[in-house]
Amino acid sequence: MRILGVNALFHDSAAALVIDGRIVAAAEEERFSRRKHGKRPVPFSAWELPERAAGWCLAQAGLRPQDLDLVGYSFDPALARPAPELGLSDPWDHLRLCYAREAPGFLAEALPGLDPELVRFVPHHLAHAASAAYAADGPADADSCAVLVLDGRGEATSHLAARRTGSRLESLHGQRLPHSLGLLYEELTDHLGFLRSSDEYKVMALASHGRPRMLQALRRQVHPTGDGGFRTTGVTWEEFAPRRRPEQTWTQVHADLAASAQAVLEEVLLDLVRWLHGRTHDRLLTMAGGVALNCVANSRIARDGPFDRVWVQPAAGDAGTALGAALHLSAEHDVVPAPMTGADLGRGWSDAELEAWLKTAGVPYQRPEDLADEVARTLADNGIVAWFQGRAEYGPRALGHRSLLAHPGHCGNLERLNDVKGREQFRPVAPMVLADRAADIFEGPLPSPYMLFVHRVSERWRDRIPAVVHVDGTARIQTVDPATSPLLGRMLERFEGLTGLPVVVNTSLNTAGRPMVDDPRDALECFGSSPVDLLAIGSFVVRRGQLFAHHGSTGEAQP
Repeated sequence: MRILGVNALFHDSAAALVIDGRIVAAAEEERFSRRKHGKRPVPFSAWELPERAAGWCLAQAGLRPQDLDLVGYSFDPALARPAPELGLSDPWDHLRLCYAREAPGFLAEALPGLDPELVRFVPHHLAHAASAAYAADGPADADSCAVLVLDGRGEATSHLAARRTGSRLESLHGQRLPHSLGLLYEELTDHLGFLRSSDEYKVMALASHGRPRMLQALRRQVHPTGDGGFRTTGVTWEEFAPRRRPEQTWTQVHADLAASAQAVLEEVLLDLVRWLHGRTHDRLLTMAGGVALNCVANSRIARDGPFDRVWVQPAAGDAGTALGAALHLSAEHDVVPAPMTGADLGRGWSDAELEAWLKTAGVPYQRPEDLADEVARTLADNGIVAWFQGRAEYGPRALGHRSLLAHPGHCGNLERLNDVKGREQFRPVAPMVLADRAADIFEGPLPSPYMLFVHRVSERWRDRIPAVVHVDGTARIQTVDPATSPLLGRMLERFEGLTGLPVVVNTSLNTAGRPMVDDPRDALECFGSSPVDLLAIGSFVVRRGQLFAHHGSTGEAQP
């Protein structure tokens, strides 16, 4: 079966293609449109569809819209209720629901040749759940897992506890709106002067700079109910800290509020996880929804929760519901989906195509005999490298395909990279580490290939890799297995040979407020406008010094 999944209603518009249960392609619209999150999550934008992402997914498989068997749309307007009934203040929400109901017609117009009768509405949280439960890797004999979904909102709920058994997903509990951990964190994000539905990860980073001294007061308003649900209403943020305007510097009281909210979030999540385990007794917990991108909370669940293992969907936000919608329809039609083998599901280019881009751009470039060695030497000399390799990542994390790399042993590289990217200085950068060396340096869930947990950095390593150690002594790591990522693994091995460090700084290849670099033009624009020393693009390298020394000349490959 050829099934296209689509997420469009709120934010992080995306498309994914599943053929006979195998994930063929998945991409977010922002990577094509260059608009962060694709669009703002307001009712007036609900009609916008991920046309370019969907078109690319079909082209990747050599399909036309008329070749599809089904299309899954990750929201079911039949399950929705008017905003006032849900206790939400959103006077234009009816417009969003109107657009959702008309989605089959809109999709048929966006993808000429598509039969609108093939479109199926998949409940939002069911799509989230499917994106985790069916995509998770695990023992071959595992036929069940628990599923926890938490985000801002779906049709009428903000949470789903479920269980996968074989090809079936069973719903166990859902928290009705307006109670929502996702919306609570969004409101705090806005109160602290950041962009809601976008900058929640900044609040998580800021929390490490504070003390949870307001936790007891928050517990009175945010707490579990003991039956698999929770309460979140009645929080007046002004009582805890003054609203911060975006141009204002954060103060200690803002950091303390962030720490307190993070702590109460973790407490509620642990209660939900324990309740779910009590119902399923499964060994594996799978997670999705925007709250599952909170890697600090994920680590608390893995450390203090009752499950043996926790697996989080790399595209846990709404983008992942495009994949989940397709996986759900596949399972519903008795084609059990195969697990994800990696997050590199987006666009990629051959060396011949990349060289044509470089020639067209007129930049000087070389094709080194050993790209991994060339990059490792640049990093060892404290250069910054833009790394553009293979297919782009699906989800918000740079996982060694569209990354900025740097030496972790120089403390100043944290400030340096935040300056390059135009980010706040309180935000950390992450390490990638050879998988077989990770346990020597980091304490936490291993392996961690998707950068969705934080790990305690060993005391004896903190002074050796200071650029990647956050203020609380942790790091959000990505483990790299040379067997599945041979070029990246070889580069890390060569860097260790030069420096004694099996760790490299890895942050996303973009600048603040812009989507991650996706195509060669994006890579060249970012490289040309940022103080980056080397661009490693496919088998080729472009050096900053040569680029500006030969500005205007035609680039040719050099030995």
